[in-house]
Amino acid sequence: MCIKKYVKGKEAIFYGIFRILVGLMFFLHGWTKLFGAKPVALMSLMGAAGVIELAVGIMLVLGLWTRLGALIAGIEMLVAYFMAHFPNGWNPLTNNGEPALLFFAAFLVVLYHGNGKWAVEKKETF
Repeated sequence: MCIKKYVKGKEAIFYGIFRILVGLMFFLHGWTKLFGAKPVALMSLMGAAGVIELAVGIMLVLGLWTRLGALIAGIEMLVAYFMAHFPNGWNPLTNNGEPALLFFAAFLVVLYHGNGKWAVEKKETF
């Protein structure tokens, strides 16, 4: 059975779901850093990461300045991987860097596609 005939023409719907889920998950990572059981200091590197994650998560969910947000968050994920995870070994499955690399890949997709159909901002500005 060919799935292509069922998904053809629905690319905007799939991308909208993708962008919203990535944004929601990123927002929750930031929320946990800032307001979770063990909140980090706002004026620390982890606090800055939490603020970026909250802000970019909201941007992606709403579809507002998504390319700019994806660029900032993608850079954050590379910095996180190479500063916090890579020193513990190159394998992301053993150094706990898998989420950072998966988010980085997701942000590359968002950087390419932008807001998509379901967005507050209809015109791309970046």
